[in-house]
Parts: sequence; C-alpha cells; structure tokens
Amino acid sequence: MTTKQLPSLLGGAMIIAGTAIGAGMLANPTATAGVWFIGSLLLLAYTWFCMTTSGLMILEANLHYPTGASFDTIVKDLLGKRWNLINGLSIAFVLYILTYAYITSGGGITQHLLNQVLSRPDNTVEIGRGVGSLLFCCVLAGFVWLSTKAVDRFTTVLIGGMIIAFLLSTSGLMASVRSDVLFNNLAQGETHYLPYLLTALPVCLVSFGFHGNVPSLVKYYDRHAQSVVKAIFLGTGIAFVIYAFWQLAVQGNLPRHQFAPVIEKGGDIAALLKALSQYIQTDYMGVVLNFFAYMAIASSFLGVSLGLFDYLADLLKFDDSSLGRTKTTLVTFLPPLLLSLQFPYGFVVAIGYAGLAATIWAAIVPALLAKATRQRFTESHYTVYGGNFMIYFVILFGLLNILAQIAAQFGVLPTFLG
Repeated sequence: MTTKQLPSLLGGAMIIAGTAIGAGMLANPTATAGVWFIGSLLLLAYTWFCMTTSGLMILEANLHYPTGASFDTIVKDLLGKRWNLINGLSIAFVLYILTYAYITSGGGITQHLLNQVLSRPDNTVEIGRGVGSLLFCCVLAGFVWLSTKAVDRFTTVLIGGMIIAFLLSTSGLMASVRSDVLFNNLAQGETHYLPYLLTALPVCLVSFGFHGNVPSLVKYYDRHAQSVVKAIFLGTGIAFVIYAFWQLAVQGNLPRHQFAPVIEKGGDIAALLKALSQYIQTDYMGVVLNFFAYMAIASSFLGVSLGLFDYLADLLKFDDSSLGRTKTTLVTFLPPLLLSLQFPYGFVVAIGYAGLAATIWAAIVPALLAKATRQRFTESHYTVYGGNFMIYFVILFGLLNILAQIAAQFGVLPTFLG
C-alpha cells in the first residue's frame, strides 16, 4: 500500500505569502509613520499573531466538513443563515473588490510595459489600459482554472522574483540606516506615538489577509492538518519578515518629520522615492520597485482570486470537472474584469471600505466558528491553541479594528500628517 505524497510545504507557504504581500505593503511605512519603527513592529507582530490564529480557527472548523467545503457550507451550518449572509456578503465584497483592484493595477503596469517594449523610435505603440487589463486577467486566470498546484508553482516563481527585487531595492537603504532616524532621536516635529496606534491598526490587518485560501489548502494537502498549519505559519512568517525589513529600510533613512509630502500623496511610491532621494541615491530603485510591485500584484491576484474561486464553487455547487471549473472561472473573473474595463481608475474609494468587511470575515467570524465547532463536535482533528481565551482575544482584535475604521471614517481619530 503506497502513501499518497503531499505537495511541498513551500508551495502552500508561497500561496499564503503571495496573497498577504500585496502592493499595499509599499504604503506600510507611511501608514505607520505616526507610531514609527518600534510601534510599527509591535503592531505588525500583534496583527500577525491574531490573523494567523484566526486563519487556523478556519482550519479547525473546515476539517469537520467534506473536502471542497468553503465558507458558505461551514458558516451556514455552524452559525446559521444570518451570519452566513453577513459573512458571504463580506467575503464576496472583499475578494471581488481586491480582484478588481489587482486587475486595474496590473493592467496599468502591463499597458505601460507593452508600450515600452513594442514602441520604436519611428513608431510609437499605444496599447490601451483595457487591453492591458484583459491580458493581465486572462493569463493569470488561466493558472487558477488549471489547478491550485499551478497557482502554487507560478506564485513560487513570483515570490522568488519579489524577494530578488526586494533585496536589490533595499540593499542600499539597509546599508545607510541611521539609528537616530530609526528611533526618532532628531528632536524635530512632534514626538507623540500612542494617539496614532488605532489609526495604523487596520492597515496592518490588510497586510495579513490570506483567509480565503485556507479551504483551498485543506483540499490541496488532502486534509492533512499539520501541513496546512505549517504552510500558514511559514507563509505569514515570510510576510512579516519582509514587512519588518521594509520598515527598517524606509524608516531608518527618511526622518519621521519628512513624511508629510508622502502622506499627502497617500503613500504613493513615487512620492516616497522623491522624499528618500534627499538622503540616498534612488534612481535605480524606481525601476526595481516597479518590478517588485508587479510581482506583488500578480501573486496577490492569484491568491485572492483562488480563494474567491473556491468560495464560489462551493456556493454555486459547481463540480471540479473542466466544465465546472470553466463556469467557476467565468463567475470569478468576468464581473471584476468588466468593472475594470468600465472604471479603470475607480478602485481606491472601494478599497477604503473593504477593510471593514475583511475584519468581519477574517477575525470575528473565524473566532465564532472555532467556538461553535468546539460546542458541536466532541472530537477534532486539530484544535487551535489557547482555548476559549484565544477566541475572545481574536474577537477583541476584530472589534478594535472595526472601532478604528468607523472612527477614522467620522474623523474622530487623530491623523499623523508629518
């Protein structure tokens, strides 16, 4: 009797890391400028722990249901139709909005890249943004249609490219980190940190969003709980380390009181590079960081859309045949693609509201699922550490994020302006 060989741990970890590390990480140093370096590391560590734990809570619940069961089946059975409706709306909203955002962002970079490659001095080629979005979406959607393994392999390549680009872009910054800048000993500008704690928290939450991939990994690893646990810890751990080094590279070179023009532009990478250029040579960094952003957008697109794909397949009861996967692919990618073609620049406002929905789905609901699972089932293949205390700890994390996001919408929270 032969034992079925499970996919590699690295493959699953790359799916998790690729989903979590989006292009939004480039804005992390700006969003956490108020709490600065030590504060940002503490916030990232707190968020990493809570988001990793909530992901494991989804795993705990998922293992009591058939392979392929996703949020619709699990939440409906454990929490009832009302919670399933709330959770379903939040999942669909977040994943569709993120898929739409990545299509528009990736389409813009694809357009720019193709125009550069195809143009000649005597013949300028102008491919439209719509064509760029269409190419970006169709090529990557093909990997999702093929299988989770295809996403794993291609995401591993993308993450490898991201790490190389990250090292190339930050090597100069790392070598020039100044301790007086890193610990804000320059005595210029304000020196308050705690008032900006809640403001930065939701940004950190978005940086560790991978929860839509947990049912996919249960299926991928043939229900082997420990393989999924290790993939989640390794994947989120990679994301945390990359975030920490990026914080060090930026906040160790650009003084806290010099973040005003970057904050004014919403953390735009061009504005950040311009501010950094006063302290270090950044000419080559623009090219490398654009490459990094493209890899980050593509890997996040694959991870997010894979989670949406499996959720919709479960919701609509499409099977895993070629025809079934084709129907799921159309339902997954066609709406955000059409939206991207119609509104190629309209995703920024929508993403601002996606964080609130993500908090419900990635923190509150997983904790409630773990609680209901332990009440319903006497035996379990896997139980998350920390007992009931950890359930309430994660719920508190979710409530703090909801409070921060609502308060920010009404202008109640103080905002760091540099």
